[in-house]
Amino acid sequence: MIIVLKQNTEKEQLILFKAALEEKYNITVNTWVGVESTVLGLIGDTTQVDEDWINAQEIVESVKRVQEPYKKANRKFHPDNTVIELPTGQKIGDGSLCIMAGPCSVESEEQINFVAERVKAAGATFLRGGAFKPRTSPYSFQGLKSEGLDLLKGARKVTGLPIVTEIMSSAHIDMFEGVDIIQVGARNMQNFELLKQLGKIDKPILLKRGLANTIEEWIMSAEYIMAGGNNKVILCERGIRTYETATRNTLDLSAVPVVKKLSHLPVIVDPSHATGKSWLVEQMSLAAVAAGADGLMIEVHNDPKHALSDGAQSLTPDQFDEVARKVFALKKAYDEINR
Repeated sequence: MIIVLKQNTEKEQLILFKAALEEKYNITVNTWVGVESTVLGLIGDTTQVDEDWINAQEIVESVKRVQEPYKKANRKFHPDNTVIELPTGQKIGDGSLCIMAGPCSVESEEQINFVAERVKAAGATFLRGGAFKPRTSPYSFQGLKSEGLDLLKGARKVTGLPIVTEIMSSAHIDMFEGVDIIQVGARNMQNFELLKQLGKIDKPILLKRGLANTIEEWIMSAEYIMAGGNNKVILCERGIRTYETATRNTLDLSAVPVVKKLSHLPVIVDPSHATGKSWLVEQMSLAAVAAGADGLMIEVHNDPKHALSDGAQSLTPDQFDEVARKVFALKKAYDEINR
């Protein structure tokens, strides 16, 4: 249930009203103060809440029951977009376009530093790279693990780019203390024990959509993190498994506006994993910007033909330069059209 308060509500009135609700109905009341209104979200068993009593209160503008099972991630509870700001100043969800770029796997210090410098020069705002790699085959390269994390931190020191990398287990959380954004991969989207632990830390979490999960299931996974107290969640559409075989996955770009209607969380798109083909990354990146995505995650490798993982979907630095130029130009035009 959500309650929208009148614009002239005073702070003391709000405090007294919240206390009355919590005492009267034994529920939790969350408050979101927006630009144009203040919204109260009632969480718990609201079946006994008397809507007539609430509507009779002088400070109440409207009240409605919420059918969706997610509350904290629900735009009805939080009308304004969530903006995630890093200590280094980068923002996600503020209307700008962020780009997370880098290799699928960190392979060496020379490789990650070279790629980091090139993607930064092209306009990337974050460095992505895999230290721990979940692979379908147990015989495939699994990443450099802790050494890979150290190499990412070294590249951050060289370029100043915040780092984004994937966590595989809650047992590794302490190892990720120095990571700027922790990524939860598609295979772990419903690893609820991991999500619960990530809800206890004060660090942005990038949550990728599962291989065959619905949008509601995806948002519910975000709810697990937020229920633990961590509201810094970024959703990432990376394609879902369908019957189509022309691409690695089917990129569901309709998910971007749908999620933005349902939730206040920022949404980015990963065209590399979605298509599995480097020649499709440019078109899908442009389409993602047009769909309203807050950012892109693009794989860039200095030598894709010899990459230890996912070389077929990786751009060369020169190719990334061109894609970045076009997506920033489109973003500028998109913003002008929507003014």
